[in-house]
Amino acid sequence: MRRGPASAIIAVMATMVALMVAGSAGAAAGPAAHSGGAPEAEGGVDCRELEYDGNRYSICEVDSAAADLRLFLRDPSGRVLGQFRTIDSLLGQEGRRLVFAMNAGMYHSDRAPVGLYVEDGSEEHGAVIEPGPGNFGLLPNGIFCIRKGRADVFETRAFIESGTECDHATQSGPMLVIGGELHPRFLIDSTSRYIRNGVGTSADGRRAVFAISRSGVTFHEFGRFFRDGLKLPDALYFDGNISRLYAPGLGRNDFGFAMGPVVGVTVPRD
Repeated sequence: MRRGPASAIIAVMATMVALMVAGSAGAAAGPAAHSGGAPEAEGGVDCRELEYDGNRYSICEVDSAAADLRLFLRDPSGRVLGQFRTIDSLLGQEGRRLVFAMNAGMYHSDRAPVGLYVEDGSEEHGAVIEPGPGNFGLLPNGIFCIRKGRADVFETRAFIESGTECDHATQSGPMLVIGGELHPRFLIDSTSRYIRNGVGTSADGRRAVFAISRSGVTFHEFGRFFRDGLKLPDALYFDGNISRLYAPGLGRNDFGFAMGPVVGVTVPRD
């Protein structure tokens, strides 16, 4: 049907309004909202692909109040688990399975943790507060603490002063974001790029987001992803280069040398 002049003007105006609304919605979502599509959440964990500031990341967002989030290091005999498949096999003995897992903290050549490590309320190694070599010693470093109904990233000294008790805890470093500020040693023009992984938490402890870069990123870029892209006030670096992810919904079951501490979410086995 042919439209008259008035109808044409109304149609053009309606189109312009629709475009303005769509543009506003896109701006509000922010750069990190560019997603490769999110699979249905399972066990309180939602894994998806995001792009921020030209870098791609795989993230798994965990509802700390709903998920069975915990750390893994050794089997009952004391042997290091080391691989995602070994952890999943062990979980089968209690009728559970992994839906997400990631390496979670620095470790020595024998896979023993470098700093604080607590599993099921039992402390295997105490916190380290002194500066030292490598990324772990790039102070401030931090502690990822899992408690009933919440998970938090703490700067190490603040954690010790608070007297917080954790069901599970792992120490790593450096901190990526500390109270909304990037680590003071991060350089915006750094050329050191590695695949990196870490975790950021919300102020209320309800939201824990685990991220691994798809290609090499700098510390500065990784920190900004947590702070500006994911809007998280505190974030902790887990490792680089050896970073690994288990997320079946994303087709990820990374394999490599045996790992030390691993963080994961479990659900009842079908």
